[in-house]
Amino acid sequence: MTLRARIGMVNFINTAPIYEVWRQRVSEPGWEVTEAVPSVLNRMIRGGDLDLGFVSSLEFGRNPRQYMIMPALSISSTGAVGSVFFLSRVPFEDLDGRAIAFSAQSRSSAALARIVCEEFMAIRPSYFQADIEDGIDNVEAMVVIGDDALRLATDVRFPFRLDLGEIWFAHTGLPFVFALWVVRRDFVAADPETVRDVHRTLINCLAEGKKDLGRISREVAGRVPLEPSRCYQYLAGLEYDLDDNKVLGLMKFYEILAARGDISAPVELEIWYP
Repeated sequence: MTLRARIGMVNFINTAPIYEVWRQRVSEPGWEVTEAVPSVLNRMIRGGDLDLGFVSSLEFGRNPRQYMIMPALSISSTGAVGSVFFLSRVPFEDLDGRAIAFSAQSRSSAALARIVCEEFMAIRPSYFQADIEDGIDNVEAMVVIGDDALRLATDVRFPFRLDLGEIWFAHTGLPFVFALWVVRRDFVAADPETVRDVHRTLINCLAEGKKDLGRISREVAGRVPLEPSRCYQYLAGLEYDLDDNKVLGLMKFYEILAARGDISAPVELEIWYP
C-alpha cells in the first residue's frame, strides 16, 4: 500500500522533463510535492520536513549518513550545462583578491565555483552571498544558476563568461553531478514500498518526458523566458541518469572537497535499489 510521501522538486525548468509529466499524470493523493530552489530543499529534507527529493550533490556529501541515493536519477552534464555560469565584468585572472557574488539558491554550484577559482585558475577571490533579484549593478563578478543563469547568459554587462560544467569537464574529463535524488534513511526503512513506487513513477515520467521534449519545451520556455528552440536545446543537453561515469565524477568532486577541508572524508555513495 502506497502511503504518504513528502517530496521535494526543484522549481527550475531543468526538472521539466520529469516534473511536467508528473504534474499532468500523477495524482497519488498521499504524495505531497514541495517546489523550491535547491538550497531550500536541502534544508527541508535535512531537517525532516521532506522524505525524499532532489538535493544538491554537496548536501549529500556533507550529510551522507542521513540519506540514500535513489538510482538512475540526477541532474548532470558532461561538458557545458548551460545554466550554471561564472560571469564577470573583467578577465577572470584579474579577480584575484576581489569579490565574487554567489546566488543563495545552490550550494553545489558555489562549491564548484570555489574549486574552479582556487584549484583550476589559481586565483583567490573573496566571496559573498547575493540575491540576484535585488539587482546586479554593483556586482563585479557572480555565479548564477538555474533560470537566472539562462536569463543572464547573454547579458552584455558581463562580457566574460564560463560555464562551470564545461570547465569541470575540461580539467577532469568527467561529468559533473549538480543534483541527486535522495531519500532519508529513516523513511526508506519505514516505508520501502512507497519509495519504490515513487522511484518507478519518476523513471516513467522521465522516459515519457524525453519522448515529448519538444512539447514540454514549448510549454515551459515562457517561464524564463526563452525561445522554445533554445529551451529545447538546453533541456536536451542536460543528463538525468546516474551512470558509472557520473558516479566517478561525483566521487572526484567529493575527493577535491575533502582535500580542501570542505567536507569530511570519506564519502560513501550508498545507493538504494528497489
